[in-house]
Amino acid sequence: MGRTGLIGLVRAIPIRWRILSIASLNSAVVLVLAGLIWSGSQVLSSAWDDVRQVRQSDQILALLESETSRLQNLIHRYINQPSPELFAEILLLREAVLGTLSSRASTDPMLSGSVAELERVTERFLSGFGELRSLQTTIARTYEEQVLAPAKDMAGLYSIIEGATGQRDALIWPTFGKSREAFTAMLVAANAYYLSLASAAAEDARRNTETIERTIPVMTEQADNDLQKIALQRLKDRAVALREGLGKLSEQLTSRTDLLRNSIDASQADTIAAIDGLSVLMRQREQKAQTTFDHTLASISRNVLLIATFFLFVIIIAGIVIALSIRLPLQQIMGSMRAITSGHLDRQVLGTGARDEVGAMARSVEVFRQNAIARRDAEGELRASKEKAESALLELYAAQQNLIDAERLAALGGLVAGVAHEVNNPIGISLTVASSFARRSEMFEAELRGNTPLRRSQLEEFVRTSQDAAQQLVSNLQRAAELIQSFKQVAVDRSHAERRQFSLSEATDQIIASLRPVLKKSPITLTVDVPDGLMIDGYPGSYGQILTNLFLNAANHAFPDGRPGAITLTARLRGDDIEISFADNGAGMTPDVQRQAFDPFFTTRRNEGGTGLGLHIVYNLVTQQLGGRMMLESRLGQGTTFRIIMPRATTAAGTTDGTTPWPSRTMSSI
Repeated sequence: MGRTGLIGLVRAIPIRWRILSIASLNSAVVLVLAGLIWSGSQVLSSAWDDVRQVRQSDQILALLESETSRLQNLIHRYINQPSPELFAEILLLREAVLGTLSSRASTDPMLSGSVAELERVTERFLSGFGELRSLQTTIARTYEEQVLAPAKDMAGLYSIIEGATGQRDALIWPTFGKSREAFTAMLVAANAYYLSLASAAAEDARRNTETIERTIPVMTEQADNDLQKIALQRLKDRAVALREGLGKLSEQLTSRTDLLRNSIDASQADTIAAIDGLSVLMRQREQKAQTTFDHTLASISRNVLLIATFFLFVIIIAGIVIALSIRLPLQQIMGSMRAITSGHLDRQVLGTGARDEVGAMARSVEVFRQNAIARRDAEGELRASKEKAESALLELYAAQQNLIDAERLAALGGLVAGVAHEVNNPIGISLTVASSFARRSEMFEAELRGNTPLRRSQLEEFVRTSQDAAQQLVSNLQRAAELIQSFKQVAVDRSHAERRQFSLSEATDQIIASLRPVLKKSPITLTVDVPDGLMIDGYPGSYGQILTNLFLNAANHAFPDGRPGAITLTARLRGDDIEISFADNGAGMTPDVQRQAFDPFFTTRRNEGGTGLGLHIVYNLVTQQLGGRMMLESRLGQGTTFRIIMPRATTAAGTTDGTTPWPSRTMSSI
């Protein structure tokens, strides 16, 4: 029969029985070795009897030591917390100790000569318990009759005095409260001293008793009726009785401590010392017997070694066969698992027909393979769904970009309308002046052609009128040209995302000029503090878009419904960076609004036409195109401050519109 056939035969046996066969072989080894040792028991009997006797004697000593120690602990517990159960346990353990001495120790050949000494020290140890119990009964009676009884009477007397005191503002009331507090503290300290023997508690009880006795004469002088005086006289008597009872209790507790230490603990220590002395003798006898036993045992060790070697060989062979019957099928299962995890799901799992536990595992792996196949099919369907979702997401991004472009165009449209309104004023004035000047010229021409000679005053008036008209035309047309130039520069910057060097103050003035029409509609005071000479290598169009959106956001949200307020725009140089602060004293933001302020499509005025893209565009222009940082500080009702820190030379690559679909924000809100 080959190895495969042998393993197949073994696999017909359940694994638990295979393991049990190894245990059976080990048990057989134990039995054979035990038989071999028994065969030599005649030689070892004498030495073994000595060792056994020594150990039995040592066990008796250990039992006596354990029982006396436990008895001492029970006596201490009984003294601290006396109960019938503890007393019964002490009596039973006492009889057990005496029984061990009288029955086992007296009959032990190695201890029989020392039993008298053990009985003497043990009887002395046990006799002290009777005295201690009698004293404990006296202490309990003293505590009940001479401490608690006066205390109960005093508690009733305090209640009588309190009831006889009609008003809380009576003269006796402060002293009465102090006395009653001392009485309560005395009861707590007396109980603590009785239960724990704490010297601090005894001192507290004595001090509070003295306080009670000192306050009684004072209360007697302050008493305003006979009932109070009678109760105080009785209280004085009971306080004296209480003080005497505490003193007597203290003396009895001290006597109990001395008795416990000198009679119980000292006698138990003598008992332990006697037991320890006998234990030393037992060790010496045991060592001698053990030496004899070892020499005798060495003579049969060779036979034991030969038999153990034979059985070890048999066990190893059986263990190898059993291990292979488990290991090889497990390797097949591991191979199948690796194939499944590597994606080769078409490989069949081997060993599913076996009837042992490993066969059950193989069948479980086959179920796992079938589940993996089903999962692969499901993942294919999931990938198809994912592709559809990604397509929908691209459409969503495109829709978002259209909304952003619409928002920017809306801002630019508002800017155009405002500039058109501003330009209309100087051009309208110029048109009026030009029309008036034309009529005045026609009138002057008619006067020249008339029969009446032209006077010098008429000529001077025409010259003066012509000069005024020319000055007004030049001034208004120059104003219109400046507005058109500012708007032209802003519009060019907005429509061409080109990088160039520009003056921050000039760009700010141009943007403010284009925003004047918007600001004139609201009672908003604007303060601009941008120093000259701050040159930036960046994108002026993005900077204009930022300021425009911030101004419009402040006008719509910080000062709603025409609310007056102030806006401050400042710029400062910070090393290689420029810090721009845009602050208002408007409505402010709640913490929830601050957390979402830069999110796309978030707005607090959705029903009033807000798109929620203004600050989103600002944030992306600052962080993505200008390579800067933007922080928001706001408190409800105390205004809002936007701080922009950007490099003088833009380091970001920039984008054509300064936005990303869904920004990753790093906003600081205070």
